[in-house]
Amino acid sequence: MSSEQPIRVLLVDDDPMVCSALGQILSYAEDITVVGHAGTGAEALEQATRHFPDVVLMDIQMPVMDGIEAAGRMRNMPRAPEVVTLTSFDTDDNLFRSLEAGAAGFIHKEIAPQDLAEAIRTVHGGEGFASPRATTRLIAMHRGRQESTRRYEARELLAGLTAKEREVAELVTQGMGNREIAEATYSSEATVKTHLNRVMAKLDAPNRVGVAVTVTLSGLMG
Repeated sequence: MSSEQPIRVLLVDDDPMVCSALGQILSYAEDITVVGHAGTGAEALEQATRHFPDVVLMDIQMPVMDGIEAAGRMRNMPRAPEVVTLTSFDTDDNLFRSLEAGAAGFIHKEIAPQDLAEAIRTVHGGEGFASPRATTRLIAMHRGRQESTRRYEARELLAGLTAKEREVAELVTQGMGNREIAEATYSSEATVKTHLNRVMAKLDAPNRVGVAVTVTLSGLMG
């Protein structure tokens, strides 16, 4: 049996049945434990300060305070949890806003049980989680509103990267993890992490998903 502590998860949704269903699914994962439930963003913040979860599954549409505002506030906490957006509509424009608020990714409420647990493990391990199809649709929506401005801003940010940082950013956008990037660039994982941290700082990206969005929005990746 592993000596590692289980991943602490907070479930946030204004529908008690959704929280119950998610909790039931996660009960089968030995390395994950649900530490609390909340029905509003305000309750989520209170629960987060009480239970210190590692990962928060956060619904977007909720009363009192929505998931986007709550996600932004959580990311500013001293022991900030990773936030994953829950949604019933993967084309909802609010999903893009949730990424800008610092969410590590997003999942559909009808996600397969095994994929839900894997998403939590992935985010807890420092990786972003988002399906390529959903990411592409979000970018398409955003382009429809402010295509030229966003593309210009993304290109300006990318211009500040070194050649190696640019390479790492593009490999992240292709969906590679740190180990794969290390192999592709003949570098150590520690070196890749250093480059990635610099990339996120220069692109003002909260996580890997944010890096991928900026690179894709620039239109510079073939």
